[in-house]
Amino acid sequence: MEPPLTYLEFHAVFVLPPIALLTWLAIRREDAWFDRRSLSGLAILLVLAVIYTTPWDNLLIAEGVWWYGEGTTLVTFWHAPLGEYLFFVLQPILTCLWLFQFLDVRELSLRIPTSHRLLGAAGGLAVSAVGLALLFWTTSTYYLGAILFWAGPILAIQWSFGITYVWHARRLVALGVAVPTVYLWIADWIAIDMGIWVISPIHTTGYTLLGLPIEEALFFLVTNVFAVQTLVLYVWLLDRQHELPALERATTWLAGRADVG
Repeated sequence: MEPPLTYLEFHAVFVLPPIALLTWLAIRREDAWFDRRSLSGLAILLVLAVIYTTPWDNLLIAEGVWWYGEGTTLVTFWHAPLGEYLFFVLQPILTCLWLFQFLDVRELSLRIPTSHRLLGAAGGLAVSAVGLALLFWTTSTYYLGAILFWAGPILAIQWSFGITYVWHARRLVALGVAVPTVYLWIADWIAIDMGIWVISPIHTTGYTLLGLPIEEALFFLVTNVFAVQTLVLYVWLLDRQHELPALERATTWLAGRADVG
């Protein structure tokens, strides 16, 4: 029996309507961040999301971590169907349009302590290390490990650049992540229940969050963290770009001192 919705129809029902609503709200609200700065950040994010996610996603499909219900996909590129690639683009748009409704910039210099940057980098690399261990631990932790191993480098880059600012804006970040994550958890649970896509019981732990595999819950959580932190850090950088020449001079001076030493 074929699922009641195809992958593309899933987008039409669950993803495009909230995108349309949030776009309408952003246009109508005078205080919404719907300008050249935020949209340029979103454009950069979409390019990076497609480039970084495509090989990882296709390799997991080839490994049999998940597959698609009969008749739910239209055309496949490499191992992933068209609907999957659309998700790489539509999810960040959805999350960022939600963030635009209340995004703002906090007062904090780009000159954050080096120890904070090292801590942020170490935190992201630790996530990858745990993921790598889980990848090779048992077959049932493969998907969980793949998510963490894949997520760690992005978190390391973001946190090494601005973990201090992320913590400073933690309530903004938390709100930006929480609402679209919960919504996508519900949509994902419905899609799995309908059989639009099927998650492998062999490559997952069997633990669920109200019926949703924890691996799927973690995936939508970390990808929304990526999106929100990217935009939050991007607008902070643009707001403080007047500090960049001074930071460059300071870096050059430190490098020169190191050469002398």
